[in-house]
Amino acid sequence: MRILALGCHPDDIEFGCGGTLSKYAEAGHDVYMMVMTQGHAGGDDNLRKAEQETAAGIIGCEQLFWGGYRDTELPLNRELIVSIENVIDEFEPAFIFVHYGEDTHQDHRVLNRATVTATRYTRNVLFYEGPTTQNFTPTVFVAINETIDRKIEALKAHASQVKKTNIGDLNIIELAEAAALFRGTQARIKHAEGFSPLRLFINVSPGE
Repeated sequence: MRILALGCHPDDIEFGCGGTLSKYAEAGHDVYMMVMTQGHAGGDDNLRKAEQETAAGIIGCEQLFWGGYRDTELPLNRELIVSIENVIDEFEPAFIFVHYGEDTHQDHRVLNRATVTATRYTRNVLFYEGPTTQNFTPTVFVAINETIDRKIEALKAHASQVKKTNIGDLNIIELAEAAALFRGTQARIKHAEGFSPLRLFINVSPGE
């Protein structure tokens, strides 16, 4: 099975669904990541690109794609939609993960809307949360007790960003650990990632 995760900036995917992707990779599934910008607004873009490549390797990503867009300037247009469609058409992923639409960051909102259009023929599309997500109420949970350490390791690979949360003394690792515990409590386990589905197709028999 092939899995595709989309994010606007380096470390977005790791925070939102890094534990789930690691779980898929460990189970032998093919994980792909597409990051639309190199995050120059948050630091040196070459450094952030290198950090993302390291983090993708930790997760077990088969291939990392770059969108080539400017940080904070992601445009909601046909070009963006087609760039997502091209990756989807090439790999035909069974599951796609992307930002939730209600978010204070404009890039996240734009990518969510473009992905909704680009995935109109994809069965399983799930929205993940990040530190700037608002009004997020997940109804789908994935247990990440076995992969929380890998998720945290992948986030630590983004060393230039760990302390850039603008939330008091909290760093991104603490935020991710708190989110995993909170979503785990909701799911009645220790650690989980929560998702809001655009569509979730449930197989009833092996032939479907």
